[in-house]
Amino acid sequence: MSRVDVLVIGAGPGGLTAATYLSRFRRSVLVADGGKPRACWIPVSHNMPGFPQGITGEDILKRMTDQAEEYGAVVEAGRVEALEAEADGLVARLNGREVRARAVVLATGVADRKPPIPGVDDAIERSLVRICPICDGYEATGKAVAVIGDDAMGLREAAFLRTYSDRVTLIHVGEGPPPLPEEAERLGVEMLVGPVEALRLREDRATCLTWSGAERSFDHVYSALGTTPAVDLAVRLGARRADDGRLAVDDHQATSVPGLWAVGDVVRGLNQIAVATAEAAVAATAAHNHLRRAEGRVVRD
Repeated sequence: MSRVDVLVIGAGPGGLTAATYLSRFRRSVLVADGGKPRACWIPVSHNMPGFPQGITGEDILKRMTDQAEEYGAVVEAGRVEALEAEADGLVARLNGREVRARAVVLATGVADRKPPIPGVDDAIERSLVRICPICDGYEATGKAVAVIGDDAMGLREAAFLRTYSDRVTLIHVGEGPPPLPEEAERLGVEMLVGPVEALRLREDRATCLTWSGAERSFDHVYSALGTTPAVDLAVRLGARRADDGRLAVDDHQATSVPGLWAVGDVVRGLNQIAVATAEAAVAATAAHNHLRRAEGRVVRD
């Protein structure tokens, strides 16, 4: 597919939802799948609407991919290397060819800043290190919880996790002094300082952390080192960024670049599947209506 109505960049929950909506609007849709999205790291999600017994991230993505393809969307492995504007839409560079699209939905997400610990990728996939207390903080109820952070965000996340447990420890790994120790004490958060040197799983499935010669075991470990939004394609087009570095969009998820919409983590910092899919429904509908207006298929005022 080298000429489509809509190119969706990103095959996470947001991108796949947009593809399903647009395909059901009878648009030709190509989804550029740039690799495993963050949803792949979900061992079992218990806050995905409609799945009270929980569902894995891989199952979520498989169901969403199957649904988009059922209505005609084409999912192609490959990263969009460049995106440029032209008179009647945008042109993308994908897998060595140009793909022309009348509209583009960007669902490129964010990249996590992972703790500098040997084997951290495997630890995240096995849920030894977690990245989303909003998603699974409930499962930490009454447990011993560690938060790895390097700035004030670590303390904020530790304070949030006090919703679930009175045994929350912030391990500050930043080069500077720890943030607001008096606030940590007021909030009931223990604070330790020093780089994490090792992480291993004990027989009781507690995660053992080693730093500065000391060792402690925790039931749950969270990384609060932040994320980097994947905004480069849009920014090179001239898209405006919000104060937090993500893309600024209007009420219909449109960026400041005509014909370009953005959804999910690249737009909003809550980093939730439910948010991404809702934004995708809004963006897909807006993109379809944009194309209808260009085709003269709307009622004129």
